[in-house]
Amino acid sequence: MKILIAADMEGITGVVDWSQVMPGSADYPRFRKLMTGDVNAAVRGAYSGGASSVVVTDGHDSGRNILIEELDSRATLNSGTPSPLSMVQGVEGAQGVIYIGYHARMGAINGTLDHTWSDERVSGLWINDRAFGEAGLNGAVCGWFDAPIIMASGDQTLCAEVKDFFGEKIETAQVKTATGRMSAECAPPEQTSQIIEEAAKRAVINLRSDRAPKPFKVSVPIKLDLEFVQSEMADKASLMPGAKRAHDRHVEFTSDNIVTVYQAFRTMVTLAR
Repeated sequence: MKILIAADMEGITGVVDWSQVMPGSADYPRFRKLMTGDVNAAVRGAYSGGASSVVVTDGHDSGRNILIEELDSRATLNSGTPSPLSMVQGVEGAQGVIYIGYHARMGAINGTLDHTWSDERVSGLWINDRAFGEAGLNGAVCGWFDAPIIMASGDQTLCAEVKDFFGEKIETAQVKTATGRMSAECAPPEQTSQIIEEAAKRAVINLRSDRAPKPFKVSVPIKLDLEFVQSEMADKASLMPGAKRAHDRHVEFTSDNIVTVYQAFRTMVTLAR
Protein backbone atom coordinates (compact mmCIF):
# COMPACT_ATOMS: atom_id res chain seq x y z
CA MET A 1 0.00 0.00 0.00
CA LYS A 2 1.58 3.23 -1.21
CA ILE A 3 0.92 6.38 0.84
CA LEU A 4 1.75 9.88 -0.35
CA ILE A 5 2.64 12.46 2.29
CA ALA A 6 2.04 15.90 0.80
CA ALA A 7 3.82 18.45 2.98
CA ASP A 8 3.44 22.21 3.22
CA MET A 9 5.01 24.50 5.81
CA GLU A 10 2.56 27.09 7.17
CA GLY A 11 0.72 24.45 9.20
CA ILE A 12 3.87 22.93 10.68
CA THR A 13 4.48 22.77 14.43
CA GLY A 14 5.19 26.22 15.88
CA VAL A 15 4.83 28.27 12.68
CA VAL A 16 3.04 31.61 13.12
CA ASP A 17 4.93 34.08 10.89
CA TRP A 18 6.11 34.33 7.28
CA SER A 19 9.72 34.81 8.43
CA GLN A 20 9.68 31.24 9.76
CA VAL A 21 8.87 29.71 6.37
CA MET A 22 10.78 31.94 3.93
CA PRO A 23 14.18 30.75 2.66
CA GLY A 24 16.90 33.23 3.60
CA SER A 25 15.31 34.38 6.83
CA ALA A 26 17.02 33.82 10.17
CA ASP A 27 14.28 31.53 11.51
CA TYR A 28 13.93 29.38 8.38
CA PRO A 29 16.61 26.74 9.23
CA ARG A 30 14.88 25.99 12.56
CA PHE A 31 11.54 25.45 10.92
CA ARG A 32 12.96 23.28 8.15
CA LYS A 33 13.97 20.92 10.95
CA LEU A 34 10.52 21.12 12.52
CA MET A 35 8.92 20.46 9.13
CA THR A 36 11.12 17.41 8.68
CA GLY A 37 10.17 16.27 12.18
CA ASP A 38 6.42 16.53 11.46
CA VAL A 39 6.89 14.62 8.20
CA ASN A 40 8.92 11.89 9.94
CA ALA A 41 6.15 11.46 12.49
CA ALA A 42 3.69 10.87 9.65
CA VAL A 43 6.08 8.40 7.98
CA ARG A 44 6.37 6.42 11.21
CA GLY A 45 2.61 6.41 11.65
CA ALA A 46 1.94 5.36 8.07
CA TYR A 47 4.28 2.38 8.34
CA SER A 48 2.86 1.43 11.74
CA GLY A 49 -0.59 1.45 10.17
CA GLY A 50 0.45 -0.97 7.43
CA ALA A 51 1.86 1.09 4.56
CA SER A 52 4.26 -0.78 2.30
CA SER A 53 5.82 2.35 0.77
CA VAL A 54 5.77 6.07 1.55
CA VAL A 55 6.55 8.91 -0.81
CA VAL A 56 6.94 12.45 0.54
CA THR A 57 6.36 15.52 -1.60
CA ASP A 58 7.80 18.85 -0.46
CA GLY A 59 5.10 21.29 -1.55
CA HIS A 60 6.25 24.54 0.03
CA ASP A 61 7.74 27.37 -2.03
CA SER A 62 10.50 25.88 -4.23
CA GLY A 63 10.03 22.38 -2.81
CA ARG A 64 13.48 22.39 -1.21
CA ASN A 65 12.68 22.61 2.49
CA ILE A 66 12.68 19.10 3.95
CA LEU A 67 16.12 17.99 5.13
CA ILE A 68 16.68 14.76 3.23
CA GLU A 69 19.59 13.81 5.47
CA GLU A 70 17.16 13.77 8.42
CA LEU A 71 14.22 12.19 6.58
CA ASP A 72 13.12 8.71 7.67
CA SER A 73 15.19 6.40 5.47
CA ARG A 74 12.15 4.32 4.53
CA ALA A 75 10.63 7.24 2.58
CA THR A 76 11.55 8.80 -0.76
CA LEU A 77 11.30 12.53 -1.45
CA ASN A 78 9.89 14.53 -4.34
CA SER A 79 11.80 17.80 -4.24
CA GLY A 80 12.15 20.88 -6.46
CA THR A 81 9.82 22.82 -8.75
CA PRO A 82 8.06 22.81 -11.12
CA SER A 83 6.86 19.22 -11.27
CA PRO A 84 3.84 17.98 -13.25
CA LEU A 85 1.53 17.62 -10.24
CA SER A 86 3.25 20.15 -7.98
CA MET A 87 2.11 19.75 -4.34
CA VAL A 88 0.80 16.22 -4.94
CA GLN A 89 3.51 14.93 -7.25
CA GLY A 90 3.70 11.18 -6.73
CA VAL A 91 -0.05 10.64 -6.22
CA GLU A 92 -0.28 8.31 -9.22
CA GLY A 93 -0.51 4.79 -7.84
CA ALA A 94 -1.03 5.96 -4.24
CA GLN A 95 -3.85 4.37 -2.26
CA GLY A 96 -4.11 7.28 0.18
CA VAL A 97 -2.78 10.78 0.83
CA ILE A 98 -1.72 12.45 4.07
CA TYR A 99 -1.44 16.24 4.33
CA ILE A 100 1.23 17.53 6.71
CA GLY A 101 1.62 21.22 7.60
CA TYR A 102 -1.38 22.41 5.61
CA HIS A 103 -3.14 25.74 6.18
CA ALA A 104 -6.58 27.28 5.71
CA ARG A 105 -7.74 28.95 2.51
CA MET A 106 -7.30 32.67 1.87
CA GLY A 107 -9.66 34.75 4.00
CA ALA A 108 -10.43 32.12 6.64
CA ILE A 109 -10.98 33.39 10.17
CA ASN A 110 -8.23 32.38 12.61
CA GLY A 111 -6.16 30.51 10.05
CA THR A 112 -2.39 30.54 10.51
CA LEU A 113 -0.90 32.36 7.49
CA ASP A 114 -4.09 31.67 5.53
CA HIS A 115 -3.63 31.96 1.78
CA THR A 116 -4.31 30.10 -1.45
CA TRP A 117 -1.11 29.33 -3.33
CA SER A 118 0.20 32.91 -3.46
CA ASP A 119 -0.40 35.42 -0.71
CA GLU A 120 0.70 38.24 -3.01
CA ARG A 121 -1.35 37.32 -6.08
CA VAL A 122 -4.42 35.20 -5.27
CA SER A 123 -7.33 36.87 -3.51
CA GLY A 124 -9.72 33.94 -3.84
CA LEU A 125 -10.41 30.67 -5.67
CA TRP A 126 -13.75 29.07 -6.50
CA ILE A 127 -14.43 25.81 -8.28
CA ASN A 128 -18.01 25.31 -9.41
CA ASP A 129 -18.89 28.33 -7.24
CA ARG A 130 -17.49 26.79 -4.04
CA ALA A 131 -14.60 28.49 -2.23
CA PHE A 132 -11.48 26.34 -2.38
CA GLY A 133 -8.07 26.47 -0.75
CA GLU A 134 -5.01 24.34 -1.38
CA ALA A 135 -6.47 21.45 0.64
CA GLY A 136 -9.55 21.18 -1.57
CA LEU A 137 -7.71 21.87 -4.84
CA ASN A 138 -5.00 19.27 -4.22
CA GLY A 139 -7.63 16.86 -2.90
CA ALA A 140 -9.56 17.15 -6.17
CA VAL A 141 -6.40 16.27 -8.13
CA CYS A 142 -5.81 13.29 -5.85
CA GLY A 143 -9.44 12.25 -6.38
CA TRP A 144 -8.85 12.20 -10.14
CA PHE A 145 -6.31 9.43 -9.44
CA ASP A 146 -8.75 7.70 -7.03
CA ALA A 147 -6.60 8.53 -4.00
CA PRO A 148 -8.50 9.81 -0.94
CA ILE A 149 -7.20 12.34 1.57
CA ILE A 150 -7.07 10.27 4.74
CA MET A 151 -5.38 12.57 7.25
CA ALA A 152 -4.24 16.19 7.68
CA SER A 153 -2.23 18.20 10.20
CA GLY A 154 -2.40 21.93 10.85
CA ASP A 155 -4.37 24.37 12.98
CA GLN A 156 -8.01 24.03 14.02
CA THR A 157 -9.29 25.97 11.01
CA LEU A 158 -7.47 23.71 8.55
CA CYS A 159 -8.80 20.66 10.39
CA ALA A 160 -12.37 21.97 10.04
CA GLU A 161 -11.78 22.79 6.36
CA VAL A 162 -10.65 19.27 5.45
CA LYS A 163 -13.60 17.73 7.29
CA ASP A 164 -15.92 19.99 5.30
CA PHE A 165 -14.35 18.85 2.02
CA PHE A 166 -13.55 15.20 2.68
CA GLY A 167 -15.98 14.19 5.42
CA GLU A 168 -15.87 13.28 9.08
CA LYS A 169 -13.91 10.07 8.47
CA ILE A 170 -10.70 11.98 7.79
CA GLU A 171 -8.19 11.84 10.64
CA THR A 172 -6.82 15.21 11.79
CA ALA A 173 -3.83 16.22 13.90
CA GLN A 174 -4.27 19.70 15.35
CA VAL A 175 -0.81 21.02 16.23
CA LYS A 176 -1.84 24.58 17.17
CA THR A 177 -4.86 26.77 17.82
CA ALA A 178 -4.76 29.89 15.69
CA THR A 179 -5.93 33.07 17.43
CA GLY A 180 -5.34 35.24 14.35
CA ARG A 181 -3.49 35.10 11.06
CA MET A 182 -0.10 35.45 12.74
CA SER A 183 -0.72 34.21 16.26
CA ALA A 184 -1.48 30.80 17.72
CA GLU A 185 -1.25 28.66 20.84
CA CYS A 186 1.31 26.08 19.77
CA ALA A 187 1.99 22.63 21.17
CA PRO A 188 5.70 21.69 21.43
CA PRO A 189 7.27 19.17 19.04
CA GLU A 190 7.28 16.38 21.62
CA GLN A 191 3.49 16.54 21.72
CA THR A 192 2.79 17.23 18.05
CA SER A 193 5.06 14.41 16.92
CA GLN A 194 2.99 11.92 18.90
CA ILE A 195 -0.32 13.46 17.74
CA ILE A 196 0.73 13.28 14.08
CA GLU A 197 2.13 9.76 14.31
CA GLU A 198 -0.99 8.39 15.99
CA ALA A 199 -3.33 10.12 13.52
CA ALA A 200 -1.36 8.82 10.53
CA LYS A 201 -1.41 5.30 11.93
CA ARG A 202 -5.19 5.44 12.46
CA ALA A 203 -5.67 6.86 8.96
CA VAL A 204 -3.81 4.02 7.25
CA ILE A 205 -5.55 1.39 9.39
CA ASN A 206 -8.88 2.97 8.43
CA LEU A 207 -7.89 2.91 4.77
CA ARG A 208 -7.00 -0.77 4.94
CA SER A 209 -10.32 -1.48 6.69
CA ASP A 210 -12.41 0.55 4.20
CA ARG A 211 -13.30 3.12 6.85
CA ALA A 212 -11.42 6.05 5.29
CA PRO A 213 -12.94 8.89 3.22
CA LYS A 214 -13.72 8.20 -0.41
CA PRO A 215 -11.74 9.96 -3.15
CA PHE A 216 -12.90 13.56 -3.57
CA LYS A 217 -14.48 14.10 -6.97
CA VAL A 218 -15.46 17.40 -8.59
CA SER A 219 -18.46 17.38 -10.92
CA VAL A 220 -17.97 18.31 -14.56
CA PRO A 221 -17.83 20.69 -16.31
CA ILE A 222 -15.30 22.18 -13.87
CA LYS A 223 -15.40 25.97 -13.73
CA LEU A 224 -12.38 27.65 -12.17
CA ASP A 225 -12.91 31.23 -10.95
CA LEU A 226 -9.67 32.85 -9.84
CA GLU A 227 -9.64 36.30 -8.24
CA PHE A 228 -6.36 38.23 -8.25
CA VAL A 229 -5.14 40.89 -5.86
CA GLN A 230 -4.64 43.49 -8.60
CA SER A 231 -6.32 44.05 -11.98
CA GLU A 232 -2.95 44.03 -13.74
CA MET A 233 -2.51 40.46 -12.56
CA ALA A 234 -5.88 39.52 -14.01
CA ASP A 235 -4.85 41.19 -17.29
CA LYS A 236 -1.75 38.99 -17.48
CA ALA A 237 -3.53 35.78 -16.43
CA SER A 238 -6.24 36.25 -19.05
CA LEU A 239 -3.59 35.96 -21.79
CA MET A 240 -3.53 32.19 -21.23
CA PRO A 241 -5.43 30.40 -24.03
CA GLY A 242 -8.86 29.37 -22.78
CA ALA A 243 -8.91 31.88 -19.93
CA LYS A 244 -11.60 34.55 -19.82
CA ARG A 245 -11.65 37.81 -17.88
CA ALA A 246 -15.06 37.44 -16.25
CA HIS A 247 -15.48 40.58 -14.15
CA ASP A 248 -13.36 42.88 -12.02
CA ARG A 249 -10.22 40.90 -11.03
CA HIS A 250 -11.76 37.49 -11.79
CA VAL A 251 -10.46 35.17 -14.51
CA GLU A 252 -12.32 31.99 -15.43
CA PHE A 253 -11.34 28.71 -17.07
CA THR A 254 -13.46 25.60 -17.76
CA SER A 255 -12.53 21.98 -18.48
CA ASP A 256 -13.78 18.45 -17.83
CA ASN A 257 -10.36 17.41 -16.49
CA ILE A 258 -9.30 18.56 -13.01
CA VAL A 259 -5.62 18.05 -13.83
CA THR A 260 -6.03 20.47 -16.75
CA VAL A 261 -7.78 22.91 -14.41
CA TYR A 262 -4.94 22.52 -11.89
CA GLN A 263 -2.32 23.24 -14.52
CA ALA A 264 -4.36 26.21 -15.80
CA PHE A 265 -4.55 27.58 -12.25
CA ARG A 266 -0.79 27.26 -11.80
CA THR A 267 -0.13 28.83 -15.19
CA MET A 268 -2.37 31.83 -14.52
CA VAL A 269 -0.81 32.44 -11.12
CA THR A 270 2.65 32.30 -12.74
CA LEU A 271 1.63 34.73 -15.49
CA ALA A 272 0.31 37.14 -12.88
CA ARG A 273 3.74 37.93 -11.46
